[in-house]
Amino acid sequence: MTFDLYTILYIIAIIAEAMTAALLAGKLEMDLVGVFLLGWVTALGGGSIRDVLLNHYPLSWVRHPSYSLITGFAALATIVVARHMHKLRKLFLFLDAIGLVVFTVIGCQIAIVGHLSLICVVISGMITGCMGGVLRDILCNDVPLLFRSELYGTVSVSTAIVFLLCSHYIDNKNIELIIAMIFGITFRLLSIRYNWTLPRFTYRS
Repeated sequence: MTFDLYTILYIIAIIAEAMTAALLAGKLEMDLVGVFLLGWVTALGGGSIRDVLLNHYPLSWVRHPSYSLITGFAALATIVVARHMHKLRKLFLFLDAIGLVVFTVIGCQIAIVGHLSLICVVISGMITGCMGGVLRDILCNDVPLLFRSELYGTVSVSTAIVFLLCSHYIDNKNIELIIAMIFGITFRLLSIRYNWTLPRFTYRS
């Protein structure tokens, strides 16, 4: 495994997503298997769905088995430090934003390498960034965050578009990644800070 900037940020992202999922598992009083699997699904599920849809094999966690160990360890380690997590809330919001943005960019990059259309690149980024969280919420019997008014999918799509623009005008992968990350993380954190939302559709017969 070569540890370029993408790989380092990806590992940070899967650790953060696994730990946030483990906290939710704790709130629902899951056992150790539940904590492990929920963390694994949240961290690696979006990329797995993307790879299946795009016929991109082997899946990332099959190509790199260490990813499963990293996510599982991160989820279980959360049990030990859970009592201190309230002190790290802002840090985890930041790490979650990193996860969303990094997954989105990686999804876009894989679609670009596969010479897919621009719309497919954006969709690939959104699937990678958001579907792990969708699977987590479904398994926890909750309405997925992606489908609520909070800006989550919107941040992913916007980040994908910015990354596409950067990849067209800038010939440096690391700079493309950094610009897209700065945009996406800033957008996500500002939307949380100022409670930016999309209009809601309410229907009552």
